[in-house]
Amino acid sequence: MGEEKSISKTFPVKPKLKPTLNKSTPTPESKYWKSFKSPKDNPSHTLISSITCLCFSPTQPLKFAATHSATVSIFSADTLLPESTLSGFKDTATCASFRADGRLIAAGSLSGVCQVFDVKTRVALRKLRGHTRPVHVVKYPRADKLHLFSGGDDAVVKYWDVASETVVGNFVGHKDYVRAGEFSSVSDDVFVTGSYDHSVKVWDVRVGNRGSVVEFNHGKPVEDVVYLPSGGLVATAGGSCVKIWDVIGGGKLLYSMESHNKTVTSICVGKMGRESGEEAQEYRILSVGLDGYMKVFDYAKLKVTHSMRYPAALMSVAFSPDCSTRVIGASNGVLYAGKRKVKKDVGVEMGKVEGVEVHRKRELRPARVRYFHRGKTAKPTEGDYLVMAPKRVKLMEHDNLLKKFRHKDALVSALSGKNAGNVVAVMEELVARRRLLKCVSNLEKEELGLLLQFLQRNSTVPRYAGLLMGLSKKVVEMRAEDVRASDDLKGHIRNLKRSVEEEIRCQQSMLEIQGIIAPLLRMAGSY
Repeated sequence: MGEEKSISKTFPVKPKLKPTLNKSTPTPESKYWKSFKSPKDNPSHTLISSITCLCFSPTQPLKFAATHSATVSIFSADTLLPESTLSGFKDTATCASFRADGRLIAAGSLSGVCQVFDVKTRVALRKLRGHTRPVHVVKYPRADKLHLFSGGDDAVVKYWDVASETVVGNFVGHKDYVRAGEFSSVSDDVFVTGSYDHSVKVWDVRVGNRGSVVEFNHGKPVEDVVYLPSGGLVATAGGSCVKIWDVIGGGKLLYSMESHNKTVTSICVGKMGRESGEEAQEYRILSVGLDGYMKVFDYAKLKVTHSMRYPAALMSVAFSPDCSTRVIGASNGVLYAGKRKVKKDVGVEMGKVEGVEVHRKRELRPARVRYFHRGKTAKPTEGDYLVMAPKRVKLMEHDNLLKKFRHKDALVSALSGKNAGNVVAVMEELVARRRLLKCVSNLEKEELGLLLQFLQRNSTVPRYAGLLMGLSKKVVEMRAEDVRASDDLKGHIRNLKRSVEEEIRCQQSMLEIQGIIAPLLRMAGSY
């Protein structure tokens, strides 16, 4: 009996010729960057004009600032909702930077004045006047609370003592607009600036006005520049490329990423927010451009790991220090803010022992619902033996007919359906059983019409053509007399002939196009 059961066990037929899918399997990193979701009730904020700059507060509670028109809007990183607005600018606000403690924020504008605001009271505490042209970059150091630098269209970089509103040093060397800058991630005395004269200069406050300590040429007007966390590498954005430079090595070019189609407008550094594993301490470069794309670049492996398309040109990007929020500003004033869900351990409670907070596991008791659901979602670990419950095999009508060796009825049943894959699967099974041609010869007039209609629709489909073209030839040869005797069958044959001729014309046209393009590709590959 057991032997008979094993023989009678059947499975549904499936087509062997499956279509090639263009969609690639998403990588863990791609899933990570896609996990930044916008709130369903408010997926984006529309501000008045183009969002020229975005920056995060370095301390909790996290906030981020967006400069647009003549205001600076401050948002909460937790709710992604606006909290306050800083006004008082005579012209468009262009840039902003939080102080190390997050209590003050400095902002520059097209009027050439840098203002320092109290984030809580929204009062302008200092006004730094010294630039003769619009200011496009202002930055606070990593830890120093008393100084900042600014740069603008007068090609001068100024280092300020904020408390006294005086210029400590003027750094002259650029020959065009200064549009980007960043303090070193390891030293508050070193910063880098980028200009539209294609040059990137590294300055040291301790050297004074003797000139830059390191200089290199990006090759295009520099739109943005950032220090990488190690402190020895600098990333610059300009034109359609992002370049990485070794500052310690004297400004040596390490790599050039050219994945954008238009000008790259802003870049920032984002950390992979993994709690454990090899990727817990890895950093990525996020870049946005006028082509509407956000690219994630792994500068350790020198490759683009993720790409995302937006409906408008992108002007600015920022990533929160706790790896939970990512914001992007567009040229049409739309702010795309995404937040990642951080998993919390629900089985751990906070307690206090003599004033010190400690973690203790919550005890599960039969009185709790979770007690009876424990282990329900547990995942197997390495070495576990899995006992899988047998799944019931669902057979379709043609599968049951094949099981009973009613071959012709199985073919007709599949042809009556609208799934071409099932028809091809039945045909492949009949070929394996050497019964396909016999079934074709036994088809009635109406059934033969169904077969000819199917061949007319699917014989030129690439993944089915290998089987169906040969079958079409056999059907015409075997049932020629029946076709001559029926006008309906003659019409099906004419339609089949017409579709085959159309496919031949398409193939000839593609071969002609291939002959034109092939020499051009060879010429392009030789450069």
